Amino acid sequence: MAGDPEGRLEEFLTKVRADLDRTVNFWLQHSHDNENGGFFICLGEDGHVYDETKYTWLESRQVWMYARLYNEVERFRTPAILAAAEKGAEFLVQHVKRVDTGKCYLALTRHGLPLKTQRTIFSECFYLMALSELSRANGNVAYRDEALSMMARILYWVREDDTDLGREKLAGNSPCSTLAVPMMLLCLIGQMTTMDPILAGQYADTERWCLSEVTKHVQRNGSVILENVTPDAKELPGCHAIEAGWFLLQTAKRKQDSALQTTAIDSFIQASFKRGWDEQYGGIFYFLDVDGESPVQLEWDMKLWWPHCEALIAFLMAYSSTGDAKLLDNFAKVFDYSYSHFVDEKHGEWFGYLNRRGEVTHRFKGGPWKGCFHVPRSLMMCEQMLQRLIKEKKTSA
Repeated sequence: MAGDPEGRLEEFLTKVRADLDRTVNFWLQHSHDNENGGFFICLGEDGHVYDETKYTWLESRQVWMYARLYNEVERFRTPAILAAAEKGAEFLVQHVKRVDTGKCYLALTRHGLPLKTQRTIFSECFYLMALSELSRANGNVAYRDEALSMMARILYWVREDDTDLGREKLAGNSPCSTLAVPMMLLCLIGQMTTMDPILAGQYADTERWCLSEVTKHVQRNGSVILENVTPDAKELPGCHAIEAGWFLLQTAKRKQDSALQTTAIDSFIQASFKRGWDEQYGGIFYFLDVDGESPVQLEWDMKLWWPHCEALIAFLMAYSSTGDAKLLDNFAKVFDYSYSHFVDEKHGEWFGYLNRRGEVTHRFKGGPWKGCFHVPRSLMMCEQMLQRLIKEKKTSA
C-alpha cells in the first residue's frame, strides 16, 4: 500500500487492535477443554478441533498470553481471561512435569497422559513463563516459587550439567553454541524481572553470559547472523535473528547500552531482513544459506507466520527507539504483506503457512508448532507501541 508510513500510524493501530480482538476471541471460543482442562491446540480454519493432542509449549504459551493480556491490556482485564489462564495453569501443574527429573513433557493426551519428551530446555522455559506471568495476575505465591525453581533448574542444565536432558555424548559430537539458547534465557530473565524487579541482580551474571554468547553469532563484520557457531565463535554450517534482535533491543534499553542497540538494529534486524526478504514475491524466506547454497530444508522458501510477527515487533520497536523512518518503512512493508496474505478476518487468527508465491498451503489455525502466542503477542506489543507513538506525536505537535 502506498503512502507515508508515519501518516499511517492510526491506520496501523486500528487494524492491529481489531485483529487482536478477533484472534483472542478465536482461542477463547474454540480452544478450551472444559471437561479435562487445558487447551485444544489443533484447530481448523473455522476453529474446529481436528486433533486432541495437547502440545505443552503451546499450552504454556497460551496461559502466558492470557495472563499477559490480563496484566497489560485494560479491555482484557476480565474475570473470564483470568479464569482461563488459571484453569490452563492447573492442567500444566497437574500433568506436564516429570517428578523424577523435573523435565516437562512435550506432548500429552487430552486427559494429560504423557506422549513425548524433548531433549531441550524449551518446554520448561514456556512452563516457567506461564506460571511467572500468572503469579503477577493473581498473586499466587506457589506459581512464583515454581517459576523460580524451574529457572534455577534451567540455568543448571545450560551452564553446568545437561545430563538430565538426556543427550547422548557420541564420539563425533562437536561443541556448539546455538543462538536459540541465550536468546531464550534473555527472554526468561526479562520475564522473571517483570514478575519481580528485585531479581535483576540475581540474574545479572547470566545476562552478561547471554549477551556474550549472542554476539558470537554476529559473523562476517556484522553482515550475517548464524544460528550455530562453535564455543569460540567459529562458523558452523547451517533464524531466530530478527526475534533475537528485539530481545536485544529490550535489553539495550534497560541497560542504556547504545552499542548493543546498534548491533541489535543493524546486524540482527536490518541485515537479516535485507537478506531474507523475497524481492520477487514479497514476504520473508523461512531459511537461507549465507553462502548462497541451496538450503537443505525443503520448506526453505515458504513464508511462515511467526517470522513476520517477529519482524513487526522488531521494526516498530527499533523505530520507537531511534525515530529512523527507514525502520518504519520496513514495518509497513511487513505489515502490508501480512495483512494481505496471513490474516483471516472472517474466522479470526492468521493462516500459518504460505508457499513462496504467498498462497495458503495449510488451512489450519493451530497445530503442533502454532498456537495462541506469536500472533497475539505481536499484535499486543504493536498496539502498545503504536499507542505510545501516536500519543508522543500528538504531544509534540
